[in-house]
Amino acid sequence: MNIDEAAKILRSAYYRAPKDRQVTAVHLFGIKYADELAHMPRKQLVEKADIPPSYDTELNNGRNLAQYVDLKDVPLWFGDD
Repeated sequence: MNIDEAAKILRSAYYRAPKDRQVTAVHLFGIKYADELAHMPRKQLVEKADIPPSYDTELNNGRNLAQYVDLKDVPLWFGDD
């Protein structure tokens, strides 16, 4: 996955999530795609996704949680998931 593909998915996760669950959506994105995101600059990814810059921290929180969490096999607001 390249940064443009990741940004598209992140943008979808953020904007399709219910308003009170956008932080959760970014965390889940970070968990689900932690391995793919390891080599991407977070600030640039958040900028390309056109979400608030402060979500850089939330994205990192999700990545950090990935080693402790197993996601259930359910759709996560990520479009075609």
